[in-house]
Amino acid sequence: MTPAVLLLERQGVAFGLHEYDRGDELRDFGREAAEALGLAFDQVFKTLLVDTDGGDAPRDPVVVVVPVSCMVSMKLVAAAVGAKKAAMCDPAAAERITGYVVGGISPLSQRKQLVTVLDESVELFDTIYVSGGRRGLDISLAPTDLADLAHATVAPITA
Repeated sequence: MTPAVLLLERQGVAFGLHEYDRGDELRDFGREAAEALGLAFDQVFKTLLVDTDGGDAPRDPVVVVVPVSCMVSMKLVAAAVGAKKAAMCDPAAAERITGYVVGGISPLSQRKQLVTVLDESVELFDTIYVSGGRRGLDISLAPTDLADLAHATVAPITA
């Protein structure tokens, strides 16, 4: 299993595993997961890495978790972590940093513990869905459990 799933098992957190068949072309992974699993786009969350610069922000990328129905706001991410500006991390760098492949980056059990920000919309659901650590695998869990395990803060970070 993936490092994310092993972490959940080790911590005794209630979660579900949801595998689905992926299409052949690489595209919008989060929306693909929601469609394949028959879920609302607002309840399925994508994990992105964002570089920040200036201010009190960390030098490492920031992990942001947002609904697949929304676009991340770089201005709001920067504000959430005390940076002056933010920009998407290079995909190859995101894979190297997290240990996961793009389209399968889980917010849990990455190679290095990074600052993590969950969009405030997680609070609308008892259960959310995030990548399980590989393409074609999502995890369902309580947003509070995700926040605890990822040492995440919750903030408005979508446009």
